[in-house]
Amino acid sequence: MSPNSEPVTGTDASADAAGSVERAVEAVRRGDPILVHDAADREGETDLIYPAGAVTPEAVARMRNDAGGLVCVALSDSVARAFELPYQQAVLDHPSAADHDLGYDERSSFSLTVNHRDTYTGITDADRALTITRLADAAAAPADADFAGEFRAPGHVHLLRAAPDLVGDREGHTELALVLAAAAGRPPAMVVCEMLDDETGGALTPAAARSYAERHGFVYVEGSDVIAALGDVEASTESGD
Repeated sequence: MSPNSEPVTGTDASADAAGSVERAVEAVRRGDPILVHDAADREGETDLIYPAGAVTPEAVARMRNDAGGLVCVALSDSVARAFELPYQQAVLDHPSAADHDLGYDERSSFSLTVNHRDTYTGITDADRALTITRLADAAAAPADADFAGEFRAPGHVHLLRAAPDLVGDREGHTELALVLAAAAGRPPAMVVCEMLDDETGGALTPAAARSYAERHGFVYVEGSDVIAALGDVEASTESGD
């Protein structure tokens, strides 16, 4: 700390945290990407997150090249139930699906993998962007969607099923992203992709993630701040819950 710098007080830190959440909500409302770090004592990862309806082929390319993790679409529990989407572990008929022991949580959020039926291989940036944006359309009005008619499984976009009470049940990126979507008035479909470090192969550190966000003009926010500010926000859908 330089001689002329002033320490950050608790009040200042709280105001800065609240401000970062507000900026994150506004970014999601605009359709811009944000960075969300869950917690050091959980996965300890920062995800690059987009509203699903705002994803373009260029956004998929950014997630491939700058983030490097899995490109997944988080859906609310009510939307997942409307589409009859199971947790993948519950429907896998294989011994490897038994006795999961996750160090960061009680269970995984993974559901099916899908492609939109209008895609070819499903893996190209354009194909994945199409699948993702159509998932957002379906999530906006699940009662009107023909999920099986529009999507096929298996595919190249991983679906994540959120906990029913979002961060009240589970504090993963799946739930954090959907809390932000609800606060921003976006459909309950958000794209999350883990940011990895090219040098270490591990998760990008929060400091490096903050630096990336600053270079590109993106909002970085801590999961704990999202929970503190928006923990009572519920995912909303047209069909209700």
